[in-house]
Amino acid sequence: MSAPFLIAAVVGGGVLLLMRRLFPRQKAVKLLRYPADTMRGKTVIVTGANSGIGKALVGELLKLHARVIMACRDLRSAEEAAQDIKKQAGSEQGEVVIKHLDLASLRSVRNFCEEVTQEESKIDVLINNAGIYQCPYTKTDDGFEMQLGVNHLGHFLLTHLLLDLLKASAPSRIVVVSSKLYKYGQINFDDLNSENNYNKAFCYSQSKLANLLFTLELAHRLEGTGVTVNALTPGIVRTRLGRHVQIPLLAKPLFHLASLVFFKSPLEGAQTPLYLACSPEVEGVSGKCFANCEEEELLPKATDEEAAKKLWDISRRMVGLAD
Repeated sequence: MSAPFLIAAVVGGGVLLLMRRLFPRQKAVKLLRYPADTMRGKTVIVTGANSGIGKALVGELLKLHARVIMACRDLRSAEEAAQDIKKQAGSEQGEVVIKHLDLASLRSVRNFCEEVTQEESKIDVLINNAGIYQCPYTKTDDGFEMQLGVNHLGHFLLTHLLLDLLKASAPSRIVVVSSKLYKYGQINFDDLNSENNYNKAFCYSQSKLANLLFTLELAHRLEGTGVTVNALTPGIVRTRLGRHVQIPLLAKPLFHLASLVFFKSPLEGAQTPLYLACSPEVEGVSGKCFANCEEEELLPKATDEEAAKKLWDISRRMVGLAD
């Protein structure tokens, strides 16, 4: 037996054992079924819609006759994804519109929102789905640590600039995609931009905790407007989100096989955001977090009103909404 084969077997066995410990095999996800015209006449914005959960979500919304704006950084990838989505959605489907949005650039966010407010008469649902995971230390165009900048600050500004249109379209909904990895983060108010120390895993968890605190504070501020906001944790999903994670070459095939067993498919991962966007069961519900289409109990750090208010004020200054 060759040495490479032995190494691969040992590494692969270790990967499988580790994954069985970290990710117990999940129950089969029941796919949602709604009447075909559930979203007819409604306009939905989905960020990061060209792959993963976002792409699967657009496909499901199209089947429900929604008008979906795919907000994507890579327009070529978005065009390819849109063609694929439309082929799979069937003959009776909604409409797809592709617009450029780079959440790592506040200028791009502002340009996108200006275009949307000029061209769209209403927005029924905004789904903040795009994200970046454990990337090497880099900064956005505006000098923010990349994970905080894309996952939190870019969506923070996007939501603010679309609020007037969302309020005018009420009842309307905002859906924020977070992650269970928020549990391993804290909001480091002393070094929010990770200038002094960068730990890519911590920074991702911090950005996902920021999503939950943003949802909490925004829900308070939207009371009485007819606009609701809820967050979700999709679970472990087979997407390109983990492209920056380094896996030993010999272990990659086994990791891929293991992911087929232990991870959700993008379509399964899209069920909870679809539920929050469409279901009459959550009409009027706001400020909550959901997992597997059920309300999820959060750790105290994600329901800290004082931290949410402080992060809100700091974020407003960082994106130029306040002095």
